[in-house]
Amino acid sequence: MPRVLNKGLQAMINALNGSRRRGKLPDGNPDPVDVHVGSRLRLRRTLIGMSQEQLAAALNITFQQVQKYERGTNRISASRLYQASRTLGVPVAWFFEEMTEHAAAASATPAVVAGEQAGGDPDRKLLRRETLELVRAYYSITDARLRRRLYEMAKAMRG
Repeated sequence: MPRVLNKGLQAMINALNGSRRRGKLPDGNPDPVDVHVGSRLRLRRTLIGMSQEQLAAALNITFQQVQKYERGTNRISASRLYQASRTLGVPVAWFFEEMTEHAAAASATPAVVAGEQAGGDPDRKLLRRETLELVRAYYSITDARLRRRLYEMAKAMRG
């Protein structure tokens, strides 16, 4: 079968299945999450005064690949994101911070969106930045008695 026919056939199958090209939205634009992660990569790189060439060398890739990551045209694999986080001195989660609801929703599959609209996963609250900051603040209280009193107060307030 000619290669063009294979691509056309695959496009039809993807359309019927509701799937997307890897890393792209149905309109062909990059996934908003990839764009966000890339912009955070660029932000951190520039904040620490690192050039694209230096980051590329540290990650053993070309600077053109770094450019594609930063624009969101190429998505970053989990292992490469981990390498970048170590090189740039931030946790992997840093790349996802401050993501807009629009970006997260545009990237979500229909099943995920339906789950969120139906009430979603109650454990999702545990992943919120506010929750993580509250837990960090709680555990930074060195006085165990004071920490226990705060815990009891929060329990009493939940109604």
